[in-house]
Amino acid sequence: MNTSTNVSTKASKVIASSSREALRLIREKLGPDAIILSNRVTAAGVEIVAIAEDAAAQISVSTLSAATPIAVPVLGNPAAPQAAEATRPQAADSLLSEIHSMRGMIEEQLAGLVWSDKQRRDPVRSHLLRALLGAGFSARLAKAMLDHLPTGQSYTNGMEWVKSELARNLPLLENEDALMEGGGVYALMGPTGVGKTTTTAKLAARCVMRFGSEKLALVTTDSYRIGAYEQLRIYGQILGVSVHAVKDAVDLRLVLNDLRDKHMVLIDTVGMSQRDRTVSDQIAMLCGAGRPVRRLLLLNASSHGDTLNEVVQAYRYGTNGADGNDLAGCIFTKVDEATHPGTLLDTVIRHRLPVYYVSSGQKVPENLMIADRGLLVDSAFQAGSRSALFIPGEADLGEQPALLSNDAETAAIQASSQAATERLRVQCRKLIRALTHDAQELNDNADALAAGQIGFDGTRALWRNLTDDAVNPQAVAQTLLTQACAEVDVGCDQYVLALGGKVSLSAEESGDTYALHGSLLLSDRSGMPLAAPNQLLTTVVPSATKDGAHKSSMAEMRQFDWLQRQDFGRPMIHLLENMPTATQIHDWQTGGVRWLARSQAGAGVVDMTSGVDSTLAKLADTLSFGTPQSVVYKGKAALQTMAETSVSLRSSAKNMTANSADPIPSLRCVMTRIVEKHSGKLLAKWYLLGNIEMQVTAQQIVQWHHWRAAVEPYFKLLKHGINQLGGCGQPGDVNMLKRLLIAGQVCATAWRLQHVQGDWAEPARKLLAQLSGHPSRLGRAVPGSVLFEGMGKLYVLLDALDADGSAMPPQAPDLVTVQD
Repeated sequence: MNTSTNVSTKASKVIASSSREALRLIREKLGPDAIILSNRVTAAGVEIVAIAEDAAAQISVSTLSAATPIAVPVLGNPAAPQAAEATRPQAADSLLSEIHSMRGMIEEQLAGLVWSDKQRRDPVRSHLLRALLGAGFSARLAKAMLDHLPTGQSYTNGMEWVKSELARNLPLLENEDALMEGGGVYALMGPTGVGKTTTTAKLAARCVMRFGSEKLALVTTDSYRIGAYEQLRIYGQILGVSVHAVKDAVDLRLVLNDLRDKHMVLIDTVGMSQRDRTVSDQIAMLCGAGRPVRRLLLLNASSHGDTLNEVVQAYRYGTNGADGNDLAGCIFTKVDEATHPGTLLDTVIRHRLPVYYVSSGQKVPENLMIADRGLLVDSAFQAGSRSALFIPGEADLGEQPALLSNDAETAAIQASSQAATERLRVQCRKLIRALTHDAQELNDNADALAAGQIGFDGTRALWRNLTDDAVNPQAVAQTLLTQACAEVDVGCDQYVLALGGKVSLSAEESGDTYALHGSLLLSDRSGMPLAAPNQLLTTVVPSATKDGAHKSSMAEMRQFDWLQRQDFGRPMIHLLENMPTATQIHDWQTGGVRWLARSQAGAGVVDMTSGVDSTLAKLADTLSFGTPQSVVYKGKAALQTMAETSVSLRSSAKNMTANSADPIPSLRCVMTRIVEKHSGKLLAKWYLLGNIEMQVTAQQIVQWHHWRAAVEPYFKLLKHGINQLGGCGQPGDVNMLKRLLIAGQVCATAWRLQHVQGDWAEPARKLLAQLSGHPSRLGRAVPGSVLFEGMGKLYVLLDALDADGSAMPPQAPDLVTVQD
């Protein structure tokens, strides 16, 4: 055995044949109160590094107060080694949590210094930002607007510019006459208590004054609130307008059909929280009423900005994404109660939601006015609350107002701010050095992730490109293609499986909606995602329209064609969501494109064995299914049987090729039935069609379809990852495509980590959960979104340690070896 002592730091390292012997040597050298710094097993034996308690007290912890070492007193109890080992996982968990919290603290302090520095360098912009925030505008919109503020402005001129920009971007109902003359059906929607019934009465009064009571009808769907119908009926009696109550979608359709002779129909809907799942049912009822119903959303001026944002998002499309009918506009209510009406303007500007009317009181119909840009913008800055408790000023934040001058004092403040920033960076580097032993643990997990064949290192290299403006999207795309080829070469046997999916995205500031058509490559060996080599972003046109459906289909085919043109070193099989057309089937057969898709039971086919026209469901009744195989389907023990035959699509208008003389190729048809193992209850029945060669077994084909269904949630994870990286941004955002490409590959790596097995995988998942601030719960899988967030933070932390030279624990060169 030998003992090495660091003379300068009073730390000792001993190597012995056992933990007990090593602890005895440490006790002899440093006393019973020594603090263990590290404990590991090496080829030479058990190695322990420790420091005396008095020496540890001399270490300056004032600047590194958050960096607490693992303190394990060395006692005379022989069970001490076992106790130390038992407490080590808990201590490691605690330290990882401290790393995460300290990193957040440093980020906040750096952001605060940058804010103060920017405030002092550009005081006019700073004061305008304060004015916007005080009026209730969001920081994101305020900063985005002030980025375009012309230089050299005084505060007065700057405020005029701000007001003109707000007015220019504020969407309004431009012509009330056109609204009234056009007539139609309008539904007033919104959360409970927002004033729908009162506003309906006000709007009804304006209509009656314009074209008479006989041309107007009122409808209410509110059967929940006590007296709701009676309240509207009283208004109807005063105005001389008929009032109708409906209970469901069928009632609504019948009532609107009876009211076709009315020039205008106003619907007072039931109030629902924006978080109520039935909001989408209410939207669907209105959209399927048999007549076009234009929906007006009522926004409470006294609500918090985040609440308004939730309301617009919930009532815009419900849970149907961007496929439903959009809101026609909105009406501001309770404006007389608002303390910071800027939140209203912020919401409609970001969501591009036209403002029809402004309601500012209970009087019918006096307190309903047409929206005016100038008045709305001016009111946002004139409605200051007498006690603005929730809008902090400089005094509340412990800051001094920036000077509106460029004198020597301002220069001195800037220099002081820069010095403070540099001091904080130095403290950050010291903190990283103090966490050397924890860095070892981080690197151990990083090494395990790199060796786990989940694409960790390649994704880490891509992550660095996020903040590197010198790397353009084209370079990232080429890197992704190279990585995809490498992953396919390692992860696939004979084929590479390819599939596509669509993600709906929206730009929070502009309100624009997009469709992201993503690609994903799977292993034919395990079904694991290997790479996401390409992303295609298109603007959204509602798919209910002919143009929208055509545009979506064209985008899917562009993504399909891009994948088919690439050479990944293996034949590609496309796992399609929908059956292709007869023309596509013929063209793909000629071009050697391999594909597999699930068809409907009622699809018309020709049995190539008998030549008889049939449907897939009827054909299945004539086939003999094989021996049942045990499988797990949606978490249940099940039995799966399969049958196979050869079919051709039946000739029809839908299934005709571009050249009707072209024969429709013969297709492999694999049918499978999945039943519950014990009860025999049918769980699933699939009809899979494709042009895959016979050397691929029916069992493989069914397994590939299983994998496609299992990996569908990847695209939900992709949407979460994109939003974490800043969303799809604005149309002019040059880094938007780069973020989308990188997010796709990081999600593929996170997905693989979420499902991979191995002794190293669970500790790695636990580490990423801790770094993300969402510690894993016992017995519960770590969500992919948590792994995505934790992986990003791990990359940042590892890069910080590498930059500081502390990626590995330093070996002290001045240790003196003493033979015992």
